[in-house]
Amino acid sequence: MEKTKLTGRVVTPGDSEYEQARINNNLSFPKFPKIIVFCQNTKDVQNALKWARENHIPFRVRSGRHSYENFSLVNGGLIIDVSEMDRIKVNREKMIAKIEAGANLGKVYNKLWEYGTTIPAGTESSVGLVGLTLGGGIGMLTRLFGLTCDNLIEIEMVRASGSKGAELIKANKNHNSDLFWACCGGGGGNFGIVTSFTFKVHPISRVSVFSITWGWEDFEAVFNAWQNWAPHTDDRLTSEIEFKSKEVNQIIAQGEFVGTSSRLKQLLQPLTTTGSPTSVLIKEVPYIEAVRFFDDPSGNQSAHRKRSGSFLNKPFPKKAILTMKQFLEKAPNENSGIWHQSLGGAAGKVEPKKTAFYYRDAIIAQEYLATWNNPEEERENIRWIKELRSALSPYTTGDYVNWPDRQIKDWPTAYYGENFKRLREVKTAYDPFNTFKFPQSIPPYNSGFKKNRGAPFL
Repeated sequence: MEKTKLTGRVVTPGDSEYEQARINNNLSFPKFPKIIVFCQNTKDVQNALKWARENHIPFRVRSGRHSYENFSLVNGGLIIDVSEMDRIKVNREKMIAKIEAGANLGKVYNKLWEYGTTIPAGTESSVGLVGLTLGGGIGMLTRLFGLTCDNLIEIEMVRASGSKGAELIKANKNHNSDLFWACCGGGGGNFGIVTSFTFKVHPISRVSVFSITWGWEDFEAVFNAWQNWAPHTDDRLTSEIEFKSKEVNQIIAQGEFVGTSSRLKQLLQPLTTTGSPTSVLIKEVPYIEAVRFFDDPSGNQSAHRKRSGSFLNKPFPKKAILTMKQFLEKAPNENSGIWHQSLGGAAGKVEPKKTAFYYRDAIIAQEYLATWNNPEEERENIRWIKELRSALSPYTTGDYVNWPDRQIKDWPTAYYGENFKRLREVKTAYDPFNTFKFPQSIPPYNSGFKKNRGAPFL
């Protein structure tokens, strides 16, 4: 039988573009793959998967390069990169869009805006839409339109078939519905290689945005006001708040309201009347300007970083707020922070087991952030994140799978809650031989995996 050849744009260590092709958004935990194939179409994806299986070479799947633990890279193996498959087709009459797996959020938002439409998704323009969606997808329209995955209609995926094959399949609510369920929050890279998504899109024109800043002295009052307001205000308003290290002396709340600036000003009174804001901005803009307003340039640039997170099902008591404050007083550097986004609204109206995204009852998503410049600072920063997560754990639950953290021992429960068992069943049905694996990937039932003790392939 004739051996499969790699097709697409192939990059190897001897090529001048290898270094740029190799790195991800996180420069920590560097990896040096043997081959990177940038697929141009579905056939290239199938050939890459067949080639890896025929040659018994480990592989990973990559799109936007924002896997914070670099699970989308592997030493000495093959990277199947779909980022150059980024075509988008919009049907304004049916209000749907078919989006290839490599499209990043910047391209998606700009293309959909040409048709006066959008989908609810994240804020950093370089993030890959597929990875975001597979983990759930939160952003500035979450409370109005739900998670990104809640707007998914159909997926196309290349799965491993037979001993060395690669089969293109579709999944929606009626066909391969168990796989479709798993892809709505079950994380990226677990079941196969997604080649395209079809979404329902929403009409959008003008929105109102806000940004309020305070100094460090307002820490407790501001967090308390925000946490009791943000998840319960008008569903058309989604917001975020970041508490930076004490030396930065800055707390920033921002958000987006699908409505007028005068109404937004009224809704914001619980925040604007708390403490002594150093600046308050409220303005009405075309939606695409709001997209650019929230796009964080630092998040789009490669850096040494560590991320982790959790969810809040109820407001923090004063003791938890003071714990956050104490950690930010002794943060490793000025690039450390704790970021929060309001949930509830449409995202909270779905039952926890209706999709693989389990944390529907959460009112807030909380992310712990550390970024540093010199590799020798890594240990201190990682320890700070670990201790912060541990100190807040009595008041929080789980973790968002799109903020993976190798240090979480019981990661199946942290990411998937009570949905992990069903996710293993789907994995066993669609990838029984565990072809798609990485640290913290969902194992099939025949893999010998024991919860809390780690999978045998780690």
